Amino acid sequence: MIELSERTKANMDVVLEETCRQLPHGGNHDSRRFIAERLIEAARAGHSTLGELGIIARRALAEIVAKGS
Repeated sequence: MIELSERTKANMDVVLEETCRQLPHGGNHDSRRFIAERLIEAARAGHSTLGELGIIARRALAEIVAKGS
């Protein structure tokens, strides 16, 4: 398993918080976990910038919204 750098972890945290602000009440536990899991997968695959992680998080958010419709 690849160990993530502190910088990558910080970027993931920022992106998760920014993305979840778009959900009612900051998102429920399941929504936040879904997005976080996608971010972890992306980071382990080498995607560590705010831009890359932001794209992954927005895609995960779109999946959540689509499932709710």
